[in-house]
Amino acid sequence: MPTVTDTRTLARWERQLEQMEDDRQRLFLLDQLVSHYAYTDTNRAEKGLEEYHQILEREDLPDFRLSFHRLKAFVENQLYRFEKAGLHIRQALKLVQERGDVQQQASVLIECAGIEMNLHNLDESAELLEKATRLLKAFPDTSLEARLLCRRGYMHLHVGDYSQAIELFMEAGKKLRRNQTSFSLSDYYFECLIYSGTGKVFEQNNEWEKSAEAYEKVVSVCEKLGMRTRLSWHYLNAGNAYLALDDEEKAESFFKKAIDAPDDSSPLARASAYANLGYLRFQSGQFEDAKVLYDRAEQGYKEWRSDDYYNFANIDRWRAHLYLELDEVDQAIEYFVSAFNYAEAIEDYKQISGIYKDMATFYASEGDFKNAYEYQVLYDEYAEKYAEQVNARKLLELEVKYEAGQKKQEAELLRLQATQLQLKALRAQMNPHFMFNALNAIQHYITSNEVKYASKYLAKFAKLMRKALEYSNLELISLEEEIEFLRDYLSINEKLRFENRLSFEIQVDDQIEEDIMGVPTMIIQPYVENAIEHGIRSIGKGKILISFSLLEDENILCVVEDNGIGRERSRQLQEQDQEFVNHRSLGTSITEKRLQLLHQSKADALFVETIDLKDPETGKAAGTRVEISIPVVEVKLK
Repeated sequence: MPTVTDTRTLARWERQLEQMEDDRQRLFLLDQLVSHYAYTDTNRAEKGLEEYHQILEREDLPDFRLSFHRLKAFVENQLYRFEKAGLHIRQALKLVQERGDVQQQASVLIECAGIEMNLHNLDESAELLEKATRLLKAFPDTSLEARLLCRRGYMHLHVGDYSQAIELFMEAGKKLRRNQTSFSLSDYYFECLIYSGTGKVFEQNNEWEKSAEAYEKVVSVCEKLGMRTRLSWHYLNAGNAYLALDDEEKAESFFKKAIDAPDDSSPLARASAYANLGYLRFQSGQFEDAKVLYDRAEQGYKEWRSDDYYNFANIDRWRAHLYLELDEVDQAIEYFVSAFNYAEAIEDYKQISGIYKDMATFYASEGDFKNAYEYQVLYDEYAEKYAEQVNARKLLELEVKYEAGQKKQEAELLRLQATQLQLKALRAQMNPHFMFNALNAIQHYITSNEVKYASKYLAKFAKLMRKALEYSNLELISLEEEIEFLRDYLSINEKLRFENRLSFEIQVDDQIEEDIMGVPTMIIQPYVENAIEHGIRSIGKGKILISFSLLEDENILCVVEDNGIGRERSRQLQEQDQEFVNHRSLGTSITEKRLQLLHQSKADALFVETIDLKDPETGKAAGTRVEISIPVVEVKLK
């Protein structure tokens, strides 16, 4: 059964809220109520959010603060207050990056992308969706993947790429229906978005029957669940589709519903419904009714925007035709002129050419062929301008599609490069000296009949190799797993290869929650191996210190420090003996390329810094310190 809150439960929560005094308990109930009303009753949602905010002023509850900003952003967006919605969703994004799990982060990124689209910030929206894609690739979630596909569909819809848009909407619908037994209101909301987007694509391709079918599905879901916040628009879209199909009875029914829809606050949707209903009245000869409906439409358009010249031009042009039918020519000419002025103000050449065509037809019917010819010439001139305007728009759409395609290819190339580097890193990960010496030491235990030690270290070595292979298929592991891998690797080096001539220490800052912070797989090991091979291998007794601390901008600073011979002496030894591990090498150079891709930064950005350590008294080399900036994502690993 769908997980939608029933009316009895809502009524019970409302009663409990009236009797409850404890702030935190009230907040818990408010969160549940507003989460429902955000989709069904924006007035109640706004009232609940007012108290929600007041309690948060008194109580420091970060999780509820995150939920508040998400709900507030959603409600403001439903009420067409996109700027305010943007402020709240960006605050939610900041909070979720500080404390949310991967599903919460991906969900907020998708929500934020939708609002940025409404604000016409398409580049920002694309960037947010790309971030969500990376999270969901590492931690799949079918419902969120469906929402992501839906948002991507709308991105393509915005730039006129209808074939790609419909593919994404269809794929989103299939993914979403896989969770059919456990739909939340949020899932139904995205189902409606998918149907609406599909209807819009069919509408743009003049496939009106399919468009009407898609819009009716939206209406059906919304009516069934009481999701009324955008219902006027859904009724209007269905009415327009039936109007195009010449089904005037159904069209009129939907236009009336759009006008009467109680919870949709958009005057634009109602104004358009009034205008279209007026057109139907005009077509049926009910001119007085049409006049009244046109007046109401104009009032709604002005309420929406005082400079909505496109719709003002449409209304006045329709009025002009109405007065021509009433044989009130002077009044008709006034409305044609008014429509022309509005259209000219926004360079709407389609509308202007249409007005000139109407005037030419009128004068021809009156026998005034001189004026008819002059207006026909003007029509031809502006029809050509409109064709140029359409071509320019198509060219712009093609440029946008091309740029989007280029960005997609670049992103795919980066992912491919990252995968290739992952494989190269695995091949370069384990120095043959390490593997040979470890196995040699185990063999020594076996031949010396020290079965206990042989078994112990063979198991440790096998575990390390198994983890190396397992992690090579992953893009992300927890910092805890990365540290455990390093500890096993260093322990084998300490006991088997260096026979206790090597010691190590791993320090983790208290602020770091290593069990829920994700890092790229096996990102530190090449630097540790470099410290062993180039710093410590040729000295009597060495030590490696590894520390992890938090940096700003979602990064961790890892420091790998050794007390070895230093880089200069290492270079000298390499020149004298090529067997002295020519290994910087590959492992660290590949890792630095991985870091470059993972940070998505310019080629000259620095994420690894190597510092030569000196004895403060003698000035001689005292080891090497490598500082690595690692991008992290906070996750709750399954």
